[in-house]
Amino acid sequence: MINKLISRLSATVLLASAAPLVLAASDYPTKPIEMVVGYSAGGPTDVTARVLATELSKDLGQSVVVSNKTGGASLIATKEILQSAPDGYKLLFASLGHNVNPLILPEQANYDPVTDFEPVTLVAIQPLVVVTAYDSPYDSMQSLIEAAKKEPGTISFGSAGNGGSAHLAAELLGLSADVDMMHVPFRGNAPALAEVIAGRVSFMFYPSVGIAEQVAGKRLRVLAVGPSSGLDQFPDAPTMAELGYQGFDDAGPWVGLFAPKGTPANVLDRLNQAMNTALEKPAVRERLEELGNVIVGGSQQTFVEHLQKSTATMKKVIDAADVMVQS
Repeated sequence: MINKLISRLSATVLLASAAPLVLAASDYPTKPIEMVVGYSAGGPTDVTARVLATELSKDLGQSVVVSNKTGGASLIATKEILQSAPDGYKLLFASLGHNVNPLILPEQANYDPVTDFEPVTLVAIQPLVVVTAYDSPYDSMQSLIEAAKKEPGTISFGSAGNGGSAHLAAELLGLSADVDMMHVPFRGNAPALAEVIAGRVSFMFYPSVGIAEQVAGKRLRVLAVGPSSGLDQFPDAPTMAELGYQGFDDAGPWVGLFAPKGTPANVLDRLNQAMNTALEKPAVRERLEELGNVIVGGSQQTFVEHLQKSTATMKKVIDAADVMVQS
């Protein structure tokens, strides 16, 4: 009799404690949402996140605020989400570093990019563009490579940090062209690009977001584009494949939204729905594509499958270029 009473009381307590979580999930959202970006303000991931945050705020009826938590090649932001409550009020807007960090920094990362998070929506792919300063002495990829061969270690390339798309693409170029170049990592793509524009860094592989504006303003020169199909924004630029360098089609970063592991399914569904609604708006699509994004969208499963494919591709690049990152 006593055991039955205890069992009933325990069940009542469990139901009572679960009720607020279920209610909160069904009413979601009831307060502002923080979207964490692991890169500096003004970079391609950040710019895309801010365009979408504005639209998500309208759809969800609550402010979606972007906060930049830079450092550790986006690991600081990623770890913050790992430790956050799974309630949908703190999200991660991530890029390629999310699935590359566990490959090159396994001890520091110590997470699985898929199973330790809730992938919400794959937003877009951002093809890579090889850029140098407008007044740079390098007017083509050939002249850049020739200079690198003539004076090994003197040609520098910028990146958003160790293991990012810009880093891995340049390492792959170095391997393919058999040249030794100097890597200069920054806390985001934006500060790296500023140094390229200033001429203090020779070149970099930059995600296509925002590049057209810099080229039009005669601050940057495009030396080549990553996709073998070319980019409509830069129809006169040669592709890396045309120049004899393979493997750059899949080297470009993606951007997407994650929630902490264990976030309720209906909250994830609401976020995915809101993100896809934003991506389907003509004005939003036009702005994102104008920036250089190739919009994807779709289901959570679509994102999971892309992450798995991207991780396998990046592992091949890392192994081929023998990328080593010191902690």
